[in-house]
Amino acid sequence: MATPSERLSENVPGPFYVTSECIDCDLCREAAPEIYRRNDDIGYSVVHHQPAAPEEEARAVEGMEACPVEAIGREPTSVID
Repeated sequence: MATPSERLSENVPGPFYVTSECIDCDLCREAAPEIYRRNDDIGYSVVHHQPAAPEEEARAVEGMEACPVEAIGREPTSVID
């Protein structure tokens, strides 16, 4: 489970976020490249686009679930909740 206090400031505001627990494995970016992007300055993935439709949210969740270290979190409010 992602630790909210470790949320990276480089994430765009919104329910999905990546924490400093990220190991830069690329799995989230493979699952949802429109949502997750590598930030070369910090060496981690970040959320660069929050889902705006149920299809995007499904891919964001897929990327979150693919994370082997659970460094991606989601606040309770979202498009399809």
